[in-house]
Amino acid sequence: MRVGAFVLAAQFPGQGHGEALHRAVRTAEVAEEAGLDAVWVAEHHFVPYGVCPSAVTLAALLLGRTRRIRVGTAVSVLPTAHPVALGEQTALLHLLSGGRFTLGVGRGGPWVDLEVFNAGLAAYEEAFPESLELLMRWLREPRVASAGERFAFREVPVVPRADDLFGHPGPPVMVACTSPASVRLAARHRLPMLLGMHSTDEEKARMVALWRRCALEAGASPEEAADPGHVAAGVVQVGDRQPEAAETLLKAMPGWLRQGLGAHVTVDGRERRMRDPQEYTELLCRIHPVGPPQLCADRLAATAEHTGISRFALLAEGSGDLAATEENLRRLGTDVLPLLS
Repeated sequence: MRVGAFVLAAQFPGQGHGEALHRAVRTAEVAEEAGLDAVWVAEHHFVPYGVCPSAVTLAALLLGRTRRIRVGTAVSVLPTAHPVALGEQTALLHLLSGGRFTLGVGRGGPWVDLEVFNAGLAAYEEAFPESLELLMRWLREPRVASAGERFAFREVPVVPRADDLFGHPGPPVMVACTSPASVRLAARHRLPMLLGMHSTDEEKARMVALWRRCALEAGASPEEAADPGHVAAGVVQVGDRQPEAAETLLKAMPGWLRQGLGAHVTVDGRERRMRDPQEYTELLCRIHPVGPPQLCADRLAATAEHTGISRFALLAEGSGDLAATEENLRRLGTDVLPLLS
């Protein structure tokens, strides 16, 4: 089982942007010290839910600050990025880090980001498959041309080549999946999924089963379809007793969720329904590793058994406090991970 840290760079009420970003960097450094497998960096624009606007930029810094741990994006929002530019950045990080970088991409939402970056609503509603196709060609082929509806250009050489690292065919790529359509798209490319922390084990299991069926239909071998390396996101709070661990999150997360999720603005004025922050935090405490080490290990093992997923990206900063986050990560490494081996 491979357990990593999910880094949102969350801005809790009363905190500044620099404080949130410093906690994000320290999360990666302590995660490596604690023996975790990976760090997954999120990307958001114009909202305090997460104050990192460029996951690949923060990933580059974290790769430079660490020596062993893998660093990935969870995710880079593809509709507001040019696939070729993102492919070039991915190749650069893959080569310079010795193969420690993983690119996670997602569709994002119908947010005002699409207006600010001049992408347009169609980039979100229609063009994600074309963008993903172009990105994957850039990461796998020596020369690329495009004649798509959104991206059209003459053939150019791929420089630097992402597969130009001895012993590594190219950087791993994952797709954040929240709908059957995105699951089918990921399966068609045989790319593993990143599944959100809002999903229960039952929901994750259904998406994994759909991915497997679609991958087999697309020509994947039974071995490829059986264990593609999906990642399940969640939260973690290690404590001596479950009520106290849950209370730590219930004191801090609802305020952050209320101001963070409430700040999203749709590009076209469509109505959006936000989860109740208190109820959402309570749900996360029920379905994820929140409590004593054995309970945390048991919940991770139960998710792995029910879904077939053995890789996790766990949000450890739910307390909103730097010292508490660092202690949470250390206990995850010293108290929980040994129970999973």
